[in-house]
Amino acid sequence: MRSVYVLLHRWMGLATALFLFIAGLTGAVISWDHALDEWLNPSLFHAATQGRPLPVLDLANKIELSDKRGRITYMPLEIEPGHTFMAFVQPRINPQTQQPYELGYNQVALDPSTGAIQAKRMWGKVSLTRENLLPFLYKLHYSLHIPQGWGIELGVWLMGIVGIVWVFDTLIAVYISFPNLNAWRKSFSFRWQQGGYRLLFDFHRSGGVWLWLLLFILAVTSVSMNLKQEVMRPIVSWFSTLSATPFDSRIPAAIHQPIEPTLPLTQMIAIASEEKKARGWKDPAGALSISTEFGVYAVGFFTADNSHGDGGLGNPWLYFDSRSGKPAGADIPGTGSAGDIFLQSMFPLHSGRIIGMPGRILVSLLGLLVSGFSVTGVYIWLKKRKVRIHARVEKVAASTSLKYPGLS
Repeated sequence: MRSVYVLLHRWMGLATALFLFIAGLTGAVISWDHALDEWLNPSLFHAATQGRPLPVLDLANKIELSDKRGRITYMPLEIEPGHTFMAFVQPRINPQTQQPYELGYNQVALDPSTGAIQAKRMWGKVSLTRENLLPFLYKLHYSLHIPQGWGIELGVWLMGIVGIVWVFDTLIAVYISFPNLNAWRKSFSFRWQQGGYRLLFDFHRSGGVWLWLLLFILAVTSVSMNLKQEVMRPIVSWFSTLSATPFDSRIPAAIHQPIEPTLPLTQMIAIASEEKKARGWKDPAGALSISTEFGVYAVGFFTADNSHGDGGLGNPWLYFDSRSGKPAGADIPGTGSAGDIFLQSMFPLHSGRIIGMPGRILVSLLGLLVSGFSVTGVYIWLKKRKVRIHARVEKVAASTSLKYPGLS
């Protein structure tokens, strides 16, 4: 039976090696994506002038008036001192073609004290330029930039399937690393003095054993990141009741028929602020997003310097119908069923943000190690394959010499 698992580990590893190599390297970098992006692109993140910021709704209005072909889908409600007002936009529908306009950008940065546009970019564009590098790597990490097809995000699905194979492969790997009780110590050791192939083999096997739990967590959370609705939620629901999300009971609108919000932003923010008071939360409304696909406003509550949710399970969000303003759900870290909290932990665990800076450092190192395990796994296979081929050739040669002695 062990030989079957060895074979499964070999072919699962080979099938996922390239994908995990890319995911590991990009993951090591994007653990620091915000800091690196800010360093590379100051015009996008650092305000050109110092002064009292204009009201955020005025800034949002300036973006939409500057190009009426687009609408804001995400905007901060609190601006970090010295930083730009950074908003995401999406194209409106061209009434003549009934298709979205081609904007050429989806992110806009304004000087908050003057309202002047400092920079624009297409987040996620396939490009290695300075302004696109970090978004390119981020999207490469989870989708390989494979485009949609047949209404499916093919790249997201592919990497999600790779994650599923990785989950099973990590379980098989730890099983075959302990062939018997007497050999357990060998599975934790490294033959430092011998070096070469033996040390590489130990790095692949023993390194994986020492880090097994962390690698298993990365594998499971990678499935949740890409296939949360399709795989993770259904599985978790077998063991725990899950709270309904704002999108469970809503039918997504077609891309050319968006659900236009009719509730003014000022009223939406007022409703969200009243709800915050009723819940006794101290943090301000930090950001607002709009889903025209589901007709939902989302309001997050956090201070301007914690928009990325470093530490714990992240920031709380409340959801409201974009036409009536009625509550449509909530995502409040640390609340709900055991299954809810498990799902809330997926991104914080995958990114390392659950324990702040130390977690991000750890995830970066793990990303590099995942790439290393992928490379050494392929190298070990090639080495053993060479030995097996040589052994077969020798066997054939020996068999031939016995049948036809005169040929030897």
